[in-house]
Amino acid sequence: MTQSQLLVHPRRSSDGVMHRITPESAGWRYVGFETRSLKAGEKSALDTGDKEVCVVILSGKARVVAGDFDSGVIGERKTVFEGLPWSVYLPPHANGAIEAASDCEVALCSAPATGKLKARLIPPSEVATLTRGAGANARHVRNILPEDAEAESLLVVEVVTPGGHWSSYPPHKHDRDALPEESLLEETYYHRVSPRQGFAFQRIYTDDRSLDETLTVADGDVVLVPRGYHPVGAPHGYDLYYLNVMAGPKRVWRFHNDPAHEWLMK
Repeated sequence: MTQSQLLVHPRRSSDGVMHRITPESAGWRYVGFETRSLKAGEKSALDTGDKEVCVVILSGKARVVAGDFDSGVIGERKTVFEGLPWSVYLPPHANGAIEAASDCEVALCSAPATGKLKARLIPPSEVATLTRGAGANARHVRNILPEDAEAESLLVVEVVTPGGHWSSYPPHKHDRDALPEESLLEETYYHRVSPRQGFAFQRIYTDDRSLDETLTVADGDVVLVPRGYHPVGAPHGYDLYYLNVMAGPKRVWRFHNDPAHEWLMK
């Protein structure tokens, strides 16, 4: 069976990089995404280039140093399923390193920027939380870089979907630059599953079905959403976490529900 171009499995490199997704590798314009798994004491070079970068401490503890900015040692959760994240916002042309204070995993979320904002720490106290949906459609949201937070292009959010629940549901899309009705945003989903041997499903489809794929997602996989609707299902017994990164020509999240399923909103 041919591997989907929208499903990216982790593959560890010598520098601890598990994922390195660029606009070029994804075949789009805006979103970049990396994960790095570091052992205590290791350093990982950091160069934001012409992008703004949000470094999310997924688990463990680390220190982010770039130019005059020093986050100090941050991070307080053992897994992505517990507690709220520490993160760092970095502007373009920031050079430095991520230093692992313990075994840790970090994500680097990137998108184009001009450099008008300064580096800053995003502590858990600035991460707003909410629950969307009800019943088997309930999921728990942690807003790291929402629309009302300072950034030039990036939107970054964590979502935890309990086992047996659906998320990004009813199916919605944001692939047209047609404000105020809909915004054009590329998106990545970084999935973690608990327990790790579990799985989840994500479907990506367009109205005309020129794109229509249903993917089986394992722990550590990334799903690319270049366009179309993109619901997610977590099987009974397996909680699902995902880290969303979105960016496009305008930093606004306006989505369009699949008309066939919009009745579920009533």
